[in-house]
Amino acid sequence: MLVIDPDECIDCTLCEPECPVNAIMSEEDVPDNMKEMVELNAELSREWPVINEMKDPPADADEWKEVPDKLKYLER
Repeated sequence: MLVIDPDECIDCTLCEPECPVNAIMSEEDVPDNMKEMVELNAELSREWPVINEMKDPPADADEWKEVPDKLKYLER
């Protein structure tokens, strides 16, 4: 999981098509059942380090791609 700092985001939408699981969207397009993720994203963006270089995805990324309800697995 990656997060985007809402204070740094300039709403250019360039990241949306780059997301391999279509998890990035404009705030107004977030479905009602995912609204909690907007607040979680903002919270985690203050805690997690900034990634400023391209990295390979985790080895198990494809295994997690279609797993529903992944939030319960989030480790803080």
